[in-house]
Amino acid sequence: MEHPLLQKIENGVATLTLNRPESLNAFSEGLFDALGEAIPRLNRDPAIAVIVLTGAGRAFSAGGDIKAMKGTTSSLTFEARSDELKRKHEAIIALHESPKVTISSINGVAAGAGLGWALACDFRLAAKSARLISSFVKIGLSGDNGGTYFLSRLVGVAKAQELFLLGEPISSEDALRLGILSRVFDDSDLADGTARLAAGFAQGATLAHRWIKSNFQRATHGTLQEVLDSEAINTVRLATSADHTEAITAFKEKRKPVFQGR
Repeated sequence: MEHPLLQKIENGVATLTLNRPESLNAFSEGLFDALGEAIPRLNRDPAIAVIVLTGAGRAFSAGGDIKAMKGTTSSLTFEARSDELKRKHEAIIALHESPKVTISSINGVAAGAGLGWALACDFRLAAKSARLISSFVKIGLSGDNGGTYFLSRLVGVAKAQELFLLGEPISSEDALRLGILSRVFDDSDLADGTARLAAGFAQGATLAHRWIKSNFQRATHGTLQEVLDSEAINTVRLATSADHTEAITAFKEKRKPVFQGR
């Protein structure tokens, strides 16, 4: 049996591929466990600058594995089932709050939980044929894996609620127009486009990337004073870094800086 999550690391870019193509990469217990192990490990690895998440075959992820859903036949209590889902959610928190630049490369449908995982990343790239679907309402559920959180921050609460209540497919073109997607590529160009963007970040000011993300995470929840304090601390932190010194030197020498992430 193949592993539900494939990992490839090259030149500072870690690519995680959801690998259940026979079920359109629907989330299984094994896939959740694999993501829960891989993402915190990659977050801690100083050699990794970028994490890319994509799907094997013709889908990013169709969401939860409906065939494995038990409804009222489950032997677990409400509390046990709730605790188990909260445990699974720890991996998507680790992805969203990662100090690395994160990219979802959406090669096909991203539905339900799959949509949440796609939206959790900093950049959301998609093939033209990709479709995004908040499909929970179609199976009588309200949503999980952060979909309501991420979508509300991308398009506003009213539009996000509309998309969840309707549960209709969103084309890549409409998703780009709404600001859900960062970029759309011809299907044959998605892999190369993703690789170029990832490589650019891996060769860039990775230390600055980390603290830019930190500032924006604070901006999502903090007061203006808290954001200003965070910006001040992180500016001084980076002003004393070797990367900043290298950038100044490169500017004076009229060349491209070579960042070391320190």
